[in-house]
Amino acid sequence: MNARRVVFQGEPGAFSEEAVLAYFDDSVEPVPVPTWRAVFEAVTDGTATAGVAAIESSLAGSIRETYDLLAEFYDAGVRIVGEVSVPVRLALVALPGASADEIDRVYSHAQALAQADEFLRTRSWQVMTTYNTAGAARMIAEQGERRAAAVASPRVAALYGLKVVAGDIQSGSDNRTRFAVLGREGDGEVAGTVSTGEDRAQKTTLVFAVRNVPGSLHRCLGAFAERGVNLSRLESRPTRAARWEYVFWVDLDADSHDRVCAAALEDLRREAQMVRVLGTYPRAREE
Repeated sequence: MNARRVVFQGEPGAFSEEAVLAYFDDSVEPVPVPTWRAVFEAVTDGTATAGVAAIESSLAGSIRETYDLLAEFYDAGVRIVGEVSVPVRLALVALPGASADEIDRVYSHAQALAQADEFLRTRSWQVMTTYNTAGAARMIAEQGERRAAAVASPRVAALYGLKVVAGDIQSGSDNRTRFAVLGREGDGEVAGTVSTGEDRAQKTTLVFAVRNVPGSLHRCLGAFAERGVNLSRLESRPTRAARWEYVFWVDLDADSHDRVCAAALEDLRREAQMVRVLGTYPRAREE
């Protein structure tokens, strides 16, 4: 096994590959896999040192599949060991010689299509979803689809012999995707491949379930409020254990090992039905 393999979902040129390149130094080997589940499986079985998985879009919100996989692979020892924020610039790419007037169908991942919706609505293109942005570009190149285009990162054009028909087609000027960097619990090898050693504020991600009694959620959240620990994110997700019951995902602006935060977590454990700390890691830089 290559100890420096880092897996990402999609094809070369995907935004998840950009997350690998932005977070790690050049000693790692980015390795594509077809699905988010395959990322988690590779980290679990040790065929990869680490992996990256999209967790949130600044425009489209949470990537819910990733949250479900974090919960599913918790007992297997998969943890969040870092995060990276990747700017999302989208382009319409097609075969050389193609023009916008010749194109009648556009392929991409559903998230990218949603993020370019304002541009795509300017023409009567048939919009079709694929599993990955770079995969859509590769398909057009390999099949020679002259009347098709893909919504993808502009850098995929050079990778697959395509051209940029239209650039910066994403909605908004500050579109970003946040990726969780995944590693195995207690594995210090990932830290040795990070591209920057600068000190950054720590962040903790956890999930908890409340008891079905009045005031339980209030008391759970109060464990942090009473100690001045800020919750930068709170979201409920259905639990698979029972119908119409939910778990709460939280990002804390704190280190779980810090004395104050640790005390808040102890109070939470006394009140909650379940508490799982998914990881404490450096907060992503936002340029």
